[in-house]
Amino acid sequence: MKPVPKFFNTAGPMKPELHYCIDPLTRFDLEEIESLIRQNKYFILHAPRQTGKTSCLLALRDYINKQGEFYAVYANVEGGQAFRNDVKTVESRVVGTIAERAAMTLQSDLPRDLFHKVAASPEQDRLALYLKMLSEALDKPLLLFIDEIDALVGDSLVSVLRQLRSGYDLRPQAFPQSIILCGVRDVRDYRIVLSNQDIVTGGSAFNIKAESLRLGNFSREEIHQLYMQHTAATGQVFDEACFPQIWEATEGQPWLVNALGYEVTMNMRENRDRSVRIIPEMMYRAQERLIYRRDTHIDILIDKLREERVRNVIAPILANEDGEVEQHLKDDDIQYVVDMGLVVRDKPLRIANAIYREVIPRELTWARQQTLVQQSAWYMNPDNSINMEKLLLDFQDFFRQNADSWIERFDYKESGPQLLLQAFLQRVVNGGGYIDREYGLGRGRTDLLITKPLTNHYGGPMQRVVMELKIKRGEQEGIIRKGLEQTAAYMDKCGGTINEGHFILFNRDKGVSWDDKIWHREESFGGKKIMVWGM
Repeated sequence: MKPVPKFFNTAGPMKPELHYCIDPLTRFDLEEIESLIRQNKYFILHAPRQTGKTSCLLALRDYINKQGEFYAVYANVEGGQAFRNDVKTVESRVVGTIAERAAMTLQSDLPRDLFHKVAASPEQDRLALYLKMLSEALDKPLLLFIDEIDALVGDSLVSVLRQLRSGYDLRPQAFPQSIILCGVRDVRDYRIVLSNQDIVTGGSAFNIKAESLRLGNFSREEIHQLYMQHTAATGQVFDEACFPQIWEATEGQPWLVNALGYEVTMNMRENRDRSVRIIPEMMYRAQERLIYRRDTHIDILIDKLREERVRNVIAPILANEDGEVEQHLKDDDIQYVVDMGLVVRDKPLRIANAIYREVIPRELTWARQQTLVQQSAWYMNPDNSINMEKLLLDFQDFFRQNADSWIERFDYKESGPQLLLQAFLQRVVNGGGYIDREYGLGRGRTDLLITKPLTNHYGGPMQRVVMELKIKRGEQEGIIRKGLEQTAAYMDKCGGTINEGHFILFNRDKGVSWDDKIWHREESFGGKKIMVWGM
């Protein structure tokens, strides 16, 4: 049988025989982890979903077991999530999972036999009892890696954490010498709601934690290394200009990096011909397909947008609020969204990467897009470019008639005007162009770059349009002067051939008539012609 060709992995832990991959042991400080283990420490490894945590834990398990000094056992306790506050059932599931994984690692029935003894015991804390009996029965110290610990909730999570804490003084002879808890968040950040509605913090339930290690994203060099594995295996070449684009799109988020690679080399069927050179336009198309398809990873993030704590952070970013707003946000809310990988704590606080910047406004306007009836052909010039003046005149009329009622339907009302325009644009651009978005807390504006290919050929001529969106806060002419300066600067930043620049100013003052709000005129700044639109 022929060996299976390697591919970019987008589901489950890495398997080096199947997947292009970065050595998981290089993705964290192995020396520090070994030092913590030798100090008998219990600690946390956390990172956003689909960052490679499980692959790293499995690689660490195999590495340690190969050294022969310890027994390292990995167990994923996510299966207990379905039983929520049913403490005994969750406890039994957790112990059973550890027993099965330990039996596989030790290649012995001893862990299963001990599980049956513990299951028949009248003891209340069976997890603590099982770990004590297993540690005492082994001829080498036990290391336990518990994955998806934050899948457990409420009373069940508190019970597991407290039982792990209860045997801490018995290590290593009668309890695991070292335990690694792995999840999306640091255990100190857990706010655990018990069945009686009391709230317990993870830090109080597991106050023996020595360190909290965060697994980072791929670096630029690691992205290049990963993609070069495909070139080495197949001969298919990536144009070097692809790599800045891959970084901008993903900022190293491992699932996104792999998903883009898989999309452009496998799902785009024409590129299965390995003589085809992968160029930036193909990567852009792959990115669009990934966003539009809403794979599981993206769907999970979309679902989180409905949570109040997420909305508290994302809403002012989308609404391009002043940077001082960040001072009034709850730090725990910010950290929660950072831990999910949705935002990064740059200055300003911003969405983590270009793909997420696209996904969020598209999802928030998805229902509105489906009910917009405009036909993109109506806005097309004979050369296949978008007639932006016709489009924006039509949007002004639409906005005047529908803004108040439509914006009320958005979950994120503060950014309603910008979202409504983006929904309108997306409907026109879909399938024939791209919208790049830039926004962040403290920027005071949303920058859009519309790129529209004028032919079906890669590398052909493009229409490129810069748009800057701003909510009126203050004296109008001063805002327009500043907006012209910023729009011109963004046109310079985008480089290449910019065909048009537009500055859109939304006036949400209910005391101003629509006749005074709706206008447009041509201005210039720094030798650049810019259309200014009032709405």
